[in-house]
Amino acid sequence: MRTVAVVGASLAGLSAARSLRKRGYDGRLVVIGDEPHRPYDRPPLSKEFLAGTLGEADLALEREEEDLQAEWVLGTRATALDGTERAIRLADGRTVRADGVVLATGAAARTLPGTDGLAGVHTLRTLDDARALRDELALGGRLVVIGGGFIGAEVASTAKALGLDVTVVEAAPTPLAGPLGADMGAVVSALHADHGVRLLCGAGVKGLSGERRVDAVLLEDGRTIPADLVVVGVGATPCVDWLHGSGVALDNGVTCGADGRTTLAGVVAVGDCANWYDPRTGTHRRVEHWTGALERPDAAVATLLAYGAREPGVPRPPYFWSDQYGVKIQFVGHAAGADTVTVEEGSLAERSFLAVYRRAGTPVAALGMNQPRLFTRWRKQLAATS
Repeated sequence: MRTVAVVGASLAGLSAARSLRKRGYDGRLVVIGDEPHRPYDRPPLSKEFLAGTLGEADLALEREEEDLQAEWVLGTRATALDGTERAIRLADGRTVRADGVVLATGAAARTLPGTDGLAGVHTLRTLDDARALRDELALGGRLVVIGGGFIGAEVASTAKALGLDVTVVEAAPTPLAGPLGADMGAVVSALHADHGVRLLCGAGVKGLSGERRVDAVLLEDGRTIPADLVVVGVGATPCVDWLHGSGVALDNGVTCGADGRTTLAGVVAVGDCANWYDPRTGTHRRVEHWTGALERPDAAVATLLAYGAREPGVPRPPYFWSDQYGVKIQFVGHAAGADTVTVEEGSLAERSFLAVYRRAGTPVAALGMNQPRLFTRWRKQLAATS
């Protein structure tokens, strides 16, 4: 291959570029990113960066001495892919032609309809999002977080520590029931009440009120929650609209094999936009986690450089972590399909425990709260037996 283009300049794209060079690719390497920033670390955006304890320079993912000999095309988004010629059209009118393409365009935060132009309403996905939200949190007041997932919970935790009055509104009966199951989701989300944050579950949002700036969140049950600031954390949508008509199959992202290969020869996908096949469950799954964006690109790059003539391996079980209210939460595996979950060590009441999920007696996932050493052993065990 004379030219490889990586579309996406966040962690997954950077990891792919690194893997290309590590595996001996010495041709032209073009990295395209819609943000103007060089690759930066996203997890701290909802925690240390938002709290003001971490600066922008600390977010940099590239090492000072690192030089990938890449052409960086930043601040312009990809608008189309010609699958026949592997030509990537950019919003600024340029076209990048490549022999191989890595799709790493990530996902975009979902918004609430009708909130455009209403001051005080934020999502948190990018560095620019975090800058704007950090400035407003510094003013204090009443914050309503819509969505009790991990991003929403981390923002609530950070805001509470900064002295804001915080309410979390979650449409589902139990926050985090999807990734953790209902029982453990209830345990983890109890951290809000432990620290004086109101949690309203089973509460759908009807809309927001305010002339130029938000002043309240209106719930479907008729309640009104006063707000000086609102953060919408209701998930993300894979950035794949630009791929329609390219020949790349799409279904909740880019449909991939277990090694990132797509339906178009010479094109692989990684990161939050990639819906990889999981041999363990026999289903496709998008893994929106930092560790997946770090590790999986190497398998995809190996497939790309081998022109697809490579047997796919089994990806490691998905792993993610979250820091909320001073508690470290770690999870590995798949909670869906587990028929039991048992506490193996520690205490739920003390928010320090290790729980194991099993299906027909076989461990399929583990959750730790403030149990990093024991959790690490279980993570290794699940990877070895999967």
